[in-house]
Amino acid sequence: MFKTAITEMFGIKYPVICGGMMWLSKPNLCAAISNAGGMGNLTAGNYETEEEFGGAIEETRRLTNKPFMVNITLLPSVRITSRHHQMYVKVCAEKKVAGIEFSGTPLDHALGMEAIEILKKAGVKLFHKVGALRHALHAEKVGYDGIYAAGIEEGGHPLDDDVTTMVLTPKIADSLDIPVVTVGGIADGRSLAAALTLGAQGVMMASRFIATKECEVHDNIKQELIKRQEFETTIFGKSIGLQGRALRNKIIEEVHAIEEKGGGLEELIPLISGERIKDAWKNGNIDYAPLMVGQSIGFIKDIPTCQELLDKMAGEAVECLSKANKMVQV
Repeated sequence: MFKTAITEMFGIKYPVICGGMMWLSKPNLCAAISNAGGMGNLTAGNYETEEEFGGAIEETRRLTNKPFMVNITLLPSVRITSRHHQMYVKVCAEKKVAGIEFSGTPLDHALGMEAIEILKKAGVKLFHKVGALRHALHAEKVGYDGIYAAGIEEGGHPLDDDVTTMVLTPKIADSLDIPVVTVGGIADGRSLAAALTLGAQGVMMASRFIATKECEVHDNIKQELIKRQEFETTIFGKSIGLQGRALRNKIIEEVHAIEEKGGGLEELIPLISGERIKDAWKNGNIDYAPLMVGQSIGFIKDIPTCQELLDKMAGEAVECLSKANKMVQV
């Protein structure tokens, strides 16, 4: 049904990749997405030791014989250090994972060109998530195999250039020779079709996969995502140079209040820590922590299996592309 540079590169049915999600992108969800024809994601930051991380890769491979991505985020963290980053790269090379989604600092800046060379020698496909053309050009120059073009709509940590998916995808696709994957605002077949017409070879989404049966998160969270609309997320963290997008809730109101009065990282860390977010996903308290989701929550209406979600998305995308083609008179 689909033949793009991404489906060809990895041998997958649908050009849909799961994004990294701290505490959520684990073996069960990762394997379910890959088994459904997409590309699952195993987030390295969930694991603190080489044994845990390597074990998670092997557990995922027991659950699926299909390829999956690993996410490695190269951003400042209280818990994850440069030693962790080096370990993640080492294990990914040894295990010969299909591909890695890097976000944050370019890998060559964080760990040196030798890290890129080690991974490429192991046959690992390298993608960098960027929010600007200048960063995409750098990634192509140093040898990445593809780009995730992440618009301001995305959950997590969009670049503070604040460029939308609609502009960013064609801007990067027109300027690079490596495949581009659209990130931000993707949650259904229409957005998949739109990304393909903008020049993307696939899409990456994360928020939509939270509201699936296989995602290990409290049902309160899933139900809240169904209730909320696209305008009910907000940017925070600009004042400390680490902006994020999260669901509007009481803790984000507190964060905004601290930022407005000039408070710094020391005041904010207790409110936005990873452990706090981990607890919120588990206990279902909507207001306890920043819940990093994107504007695409406005498309979430149900809680399907990953198979049901991807099959429906694919069908919708084909229908949308067909309708658009019929509108054109040559």
